[in-house]
Parts: sequence; C-alpha cells; structure tokens
Amino acid sequence: MLRSLFTGISGLRAHQQMLDVTSNNIANVNTAGFKASSTVFEDTLSQTISGAGAPTATNGGTNPTQVGLGVQLAGTAINFSQGSNQYTGRTSDLLINGDGFFVLNNNGQQTFSRAGSFSLDSAGHLVAPDGSIVQSAAGGDLDLSALSSGTYKSWSINPSGVVNGVDATGATTALGTIALATFTNPLGLTKVGDSQYQVSTNSGPAQIGAANTGGRGSLTPGYVEMSNVDLAAELTNLIISERGFQANSRVITTSDEVLQSLISLKN
Repeated sequence: MLRSLFTGISGLRAHQQMLDVTSNNIANVNTAGFKASSTVFEDTLSQTISGAGAPTATNGGTNPTQVGLGVQLAGTAINFSQGSNQYTGRTSDLLINGDGFFVLNNNGQQTFSRAGSFSLDSAGHLVAPDGSIVQSAAGGDLDLSALSSGTYKSWSINPSGVVNGVDATGATTALGTIALATFTNPLGLTKVGDSQYQVSTNSGPAQIGAANTGGRGSLTPGYVEMSNVDLAAELTNLIISERGFQANSRVITTSDEVLQSLISLKN
C-alpha cells in the first residue's frame, strides 16, 4: 500500500516539473532568441519479487517478477530549431541564419546568445539589452567608437558580420567583424538567464570565428529571431501534464481508501 503512495507522489512531482517547463515555454512565446525545452521521463528502480529462472531439461525458464517504484525526470532537452524572423528595420538588430551564437562579454564572463536585439552605447560598443558587449571575431569587445567621430555618415553590417562605415563620398571602411560561435553539442550549454548560455563540460569548447565560415550561419541585419515555441504543442503539453497530475492524485486517494479499509477491519 505504502509503495503505491510513494509511486503516486513521484508521478505528481514529475508532472509538476513537466508543467513548470511547459509554462516557461509559454511565458517566453514572444521572447527573441528563446529556445523551447521539453521534459524526458524515465522509470525509477524496480523492486524484484523473484528473479529469472533458467530453462532446464524438464522445465521452461521463468521471467523475473518486478514492481516499479515510480517515475523521475531524466532531463530536459532544448530545441535549437530556427525561430521565425521578425523585421525591425534597425541596423544594429541581427538574425543568425543557421548555426551559431553571438559571443558576448557579460561583466567579464563569456556568454552566448541567439537573441540579436542590439544597440550602440555611448562608448561605441554593440550591446545587448542587459549591457553585455558583442565580441569581435578578432578577439575582445567589438569597438565601433569610430562611428561617433563624424567621419562616417552611416554604417551597415554584411552577411559575414563585417561592420562597414560609409563616409560622405560613399566609400566604405571595415570597422570590425562580429563573432559567432558553434559547439559540438549545443544541447550541453547551460542557461544563465537574459536569453544567454554558458559553456559546460558537455557542450565542448566554443569554436569562434566569423559568420559564413566553419559551418557558422550568415547574418541578416534589420531582423531578429523570435522564439521557436510552438504554442499549439505547448497547450497540448499543458493538458497532458494536467491529466498526468490528476491521474497520479487519484492513485494516492485510492491507496488512502484501501488503507482506510484495512484500518477499519480492526473495528
């Protein structure tokens, strides 16, 4: 009886975690660069009532008798499929077409992001909304301070991430190249908030270079990549997690009713 109670509790816990992941996906349905996650369940240890028996000359073999002890969250998997494109018209906004992450300097920590909503600060740095500085493919912060000198009338970014300043005569000068990073196992990256990730022991080191090289995608200025959350699928997962929670709640109430019946035998 008690075993079924604890099994039901494990089911409640697992489906609550599924609900947490699903609700986070729905909350970020309009977050630029957000990648949806999914839950993976696995059964826990099983109690062996009797072991397997080998066949003999006079009798066939027997299979083991085991009773499962519940469910647990095996892990969460991030879906890195491409999100939809949203036009902004801002030169500093960037969309990655294909593989790659923007490389950022977040208070001295190297982070990575798919969210390309950037702007120029007063020091001539291309920065994310939280102030993280976009990095150059040559190493270090991307320095675009020359744009404030009055020499250049406008600027643009090409698909390879090269930032070009355009002077009054129409001549262009390359001012720097935006870095992109790829990983052997992007699923191993660790989320650190602000739509950013950090390297983990299972992601492999960052392979940093220019866009359109080494398997890295190209850049499209004036657009940002939106969330890849499939709202229809997430609402379905919401129902699945709710029904799983309700079913496991019923297991607990049924076990309690059986225990009450046993207790009443004494009276």
